[in-house]
Amino acid sequence: MKNLETDRTVRGSRRKRVAAVAGVAAALLAIGGGTALAVGATGAAAAKTTAAPVTAATTGSSDDTTVLLGFPDGGSVRIPLAGYDVTMARALLVGKAHLQTSFVKAACDGKPGSVIAVSPHAPTVVHKGDTVTVTLCAG
Repeated sequence: MKNLETDRTVRGSRRKRVAAVAGVAAALLAIGGGTALAVGATGAAAAKTTAAPVTAATTGSSDDTTVLLGFPDGGSVRIPLAGYDVTMARALLVGKAHLQTSFVKAACDGKPGSVIAVSPHAPTVVHKGDTVTVTLCAG
């Protein structure tokens, strides 16, 4: 006979994992895909207009965990990293934003391995190739 409690736990974990993957995919698409499509379609000026909806969608996040990525035309986009793990932070910063990263750990009461700070953080603007230090919770 199957253990029903184990089946419920597996389904619950699967739902959470699917929701997390969908959220990450949406963030990657909004940050990287929308900007790349806009720049490819009409030049750098479109990146500025694409950045506004992403910025509006992320309003309310803490600047301590937000990277402000600047574009050559003067536009920028906010990349909120609060609560992400090292894999997601690296995917966003290195894979999509083309930034150099270094990771350090600091003691905290939060979830171990989650992002608790970035340096430089918003409102300081960073550009492609710059180095960002990401602080992770050590537990």
